[in-house]
Amino acid sequence: EFFRELLENAERSLNDMFVRTYGMLYMQNSEVFQDLFTELKRYYTGGNVNLEEMLNDFWARLLERMFQLINPQYHFSEDYLECVSKYMDQLKPFGDVPRKLKVQVTRAFIAARTFVQGLTVGREVANRVSKVSPTPGCIRALMKMLYCPYCRGLPTVKPCNNYCLNVMKGCLANQADLDTEWNLFIDAMLLVAERLEGPFNIESVMDPIDVKISEAIMNMQENSMQVSAKVFQGCGQPKPAPALRSSRSVPENFNTRFRPYNPEERPTTAAGTSLDRLVTDIKEKLKLSKKFWSTLPYTICKDERVTAGPSVEEDCWNGHTKARYLPEIMNDGLTNQINNPEVDVDITRPDTFIRQQIMALRVMTNKLKNAYNGNDVNFQDTSDETSGSGSGSGCTDDICPTEFDFVTTEAPPVDSDRREVEASATQPGWSLQTLLVIFLSLVLQRQWR
Repeated sequence: EFFRELLENAERSLNDMFVRTYGMLYMQNSEVFQDLFTELKRYYTGGNVNLEEMLNDFWARLLERMFQLINPQYHFSEDYLECVSKYMDQLKPFGDVPRKLKVQVTRAFIAARTFVQGLTVGREVANRVSKVSPTPGCIRALMKMLYCPYCRGLPTVKPCNNYCLNVMKGCLANQADLDTEWNLFIDAMLLVAERLEGPFNIESVMDPIDVKISEAIMNMQENSMQVSAKVFQGCGQPKPAPALRSSRSVPENFNTRFRPYNPEERPTTAAGTSLDRLVTDIKEKLKLSKKFWSTLPYTICKDERVTAGPSVEEDCWNGHTKARYLPEIMNDGLTNQINNPEVDVDITRPDTFIRQQIMALRVMTNKLKNAYNGNDVNFQDTSDETSGSGSGSGCTDDICPTEFDFVTTEAPPVDSDRREVEASATQPGWSLQTLLVIFLSLVLQRQWR
């Protein structure tokens, strides 16, 4: 919401200010600027847009329009105007504004789009993993832990904390294998967040974009004589315009200079907040989610409604009687459950669905590393996962150091992710989500009894 509103505000601000400043001349050529914002929005929402090429096209079109306005006494054919645009790099009619803006826009939009895509992928991975069905061995172990004390005449005795940990580590063995890739993903998200707060701040780029573009237009006005002379020398003398067209001078075409808004006149901040506040808030939440999958058994087993707690080691249910739980606690992950005393875990058959989520995280992490370095990756769905795209980096070595080595790959599109989530939600069987709900329900029933 914030980024979309930011783009809307920037477009509205430019339109209002250019109407005030350039009047009819702007309105007659406003589609050049509208197309710029249309393409920026299309890129942000996942469109296959090459930012550098798109910005180059914008400046080339603006040059062609302005060249005609400052030379109204001539008629220019399409071929002639194409020749004019070829002199863009050589003449630099807009000064250094296009180069600087290209660097700022590309890296800011790459970081913003990738960051939001990362948030989406993280959410969808968590949603999909919560639908994974527990094994029969897990269900048996849970029932034994929660209900066998009744059969032994110990209805008030809660499971030992370490006993619960072995049960949950066996039940969540595949989920724990997400942890390594999840932590790398969170670290990459935090690094891109730092870029958004600093040199890749899209708010600081888009808020004054109208002023920057008008500065470029004024550069063109001031150098119009030299630009025209060099173009005429390179492209040839153009044909005179028909007699019906009046020959107007440059000052008559551009009789006012650009007047930016006063600070109090500028549009309200997007979505009622600022990028810095937004990113700071998200960073705190991301940090809290590190090691989520490996600590999930501990989170469940420290609940006083579930176990006797780590401080009660003697007067707790150990799976057989009221006594200390002697077996050692298993390490995290599937391969470490080979000797789990509580849950029968087949370590030779990793859950393929969870392995798919690990790959989705790995792919997204690579994209975040690209964005951190100012490089673009296409979010379009392609059959070739290793096909990169690119708007290029818009960076120099000193601005965007290459802290990462990475392979460019593709993440699943957001829409297909949602379809997978919806499809998995309709499949029969118990999911982790269902399992945890039932688990807590059983605990509450047990307490009530």
